[in-house]
Amino acid sequence: MSGNLSFEFFPPKTEAMEESLWRAIQRLALLRPNFVSVTYGAGGSTRERTHATVARLLAETDLVPASHLTCVNASRDELDTVARSYWDIGVRHIVALRGDAPGDTPGSLGPYTPRADGYAYASDLVSGLRRIADFEISVAAYPERHPESTSLQADLDNLKRKIDAGATRAITQFFFEADTYCRFLENARKAGITVPIVPGILPVTNFGQVCKFAKACGAAVPAWMGGLFEGLDNEPDTRQLVAATVAVKLCEKLRENGVEDFHFYTLNRAELTLAICRVLGLGARTAAPAPVA
Repeated sequence: MSGNLSFEFFPPKTEAMEESLWRAIQRLALLRPNFVSVTYGAGGSTRERTHATVARLLAETDLVPASHLTCVNASRDELDTVARSYWDIGVRHIVALRGDAPGDTPGSLGPYTPRADGYAYASDLVSGLRRIADFEISVAAYPERHPESTSLQADLDNLKRKIDAGATRAITQFFFEADTYCRFLENARKAGITVPIVPGILPVTNFGQVCKFAKACGAAVPAWMGGLFEGLDNEPDTRQLVAATVAVKLCEKLRENGVEDFHFYTLNRAELTLAICRVLGLGARTAAPAPVA
């Protein structure tokens, strides 16, 4: 079984990081994903770099790019202009997010306050994009409660608003237990949400870093997983093997419950994601890589 496959990248900050990103893109292009998304930093801090990465994907590869777009620190007119510029260069897929406000210290997130002249929430941004052009629009979904949400039901209600506004797909925050996704999917279907809800898979390259990610976004890291990575800080090869095994087992359990589509958070690294997809039979196996200058 081989369903739809997609990858997430983030725009590079330095020349060295850019070289690393494009090496990863070239490797993962072998799998012929349905699309690749490019993130948008807190407070819109990577707007120009995101646009440049998406434009290069269009110009130099045959991959289908999806650009992230957030509500934070931008007016409706500014975001409408960005969206139109994407459409003009050939982007047909947007990942519409509320976004996070940058905090007072590097790496921290501040409280979110909608701008009076901006799109307040992702559902408003989706509606705005629908007025501009016939974009394919993906939005975020949270199988575990979003840190700012009052309840799981409130999360579902918010997702329903985004879908009703015109979103065509939801991509989940990462999780590590198949039951977490399956319960969420069942509840979403009961709530009348019928669009594809694609599981977001995060291969664990650095367990400590993943724990920080998880705390920030409300995802649970099961105790058994900590035990698997214990003592492997200075053993990168073994850590990679364990990480691949954990991700493959998660995806296999999801497949047993009818899941065919997967979205991988690559962290701009190819080897682990490529190995996982090969083991699972996801994507093309023998296609030539997309050309990268």
